[in-house]
Amino acid sequence: MKIERFVIGIISTNCYLVQNEESNECFLVDPGACPKKLVDHIKSSGLDMKAILLTHGHFDHILGIDGFLKEFPVPVYAHEAEKELLKDASLNSSVTYGPGYTFSDACYLKDWEKLTVAGMEIETIYTPGHTSGGCCYYIQSEGVLFSGDTLFRASIGRTDFPTGSSSQLIHSIQERLMCLPGETKVYPGHMDETTIDFEQAHNPFL
Repeated sequence: MKIERFVIGIISTNCYLVQNEESNECFLVDPGACPKKLVDHIKSSGLDMKAILLTHGHFDHILGIDGFLKEFPVPVYAHEAEKELLKDASLNSSVTYGPGYTFSDACYLKDWEKLTVAGMEIETIYTPGHTSGGCCYYIQSEGVLFSGDTLFRASIGRTDFPTGSSSQLIHSIQERLMCLPGETKVYPGHMDETTIDFEQAHNPFL
């Protein structure tokens, strides 16, 4: 597996391009914008796009969806509890930065639901707190977690946005993420990657 990070959008969101190097199949995590250089990179690399995964529905993680779907008509996945936020431009805060954006065609996942994308089994871990429908995506075979804005390096996501809850977020992290193997690599929605071991030892919020 190959993971490439692209920092995109108006508040520097991490968008991940995840590639199965054996099959050249790939998927995206959290396309907060649709830069031409990323579209061109996917095409010039001969990659076969299979899906878009959303950790949550805030504007800075979803504004690139339509642009990518025009180039790569693939399913878009999110947790089922995020449906309302994705469909409401006020809840997802997109109206603060423009005319507002909503997305209504996601395929909704349940807690612990597994899907196979690009030849990889991906587990959906429901982690509400940053938003009511936030989730993380865990690829056990690779020891990789895409944490969105739930868990950052030595920090956690904000909870002062609509549907956020600080107590719920702390519970989600402690009960659902800290039980993962310590060597699990964590790829967050902003800033640098980390590991579960590092967060257990150094995160002041936990």
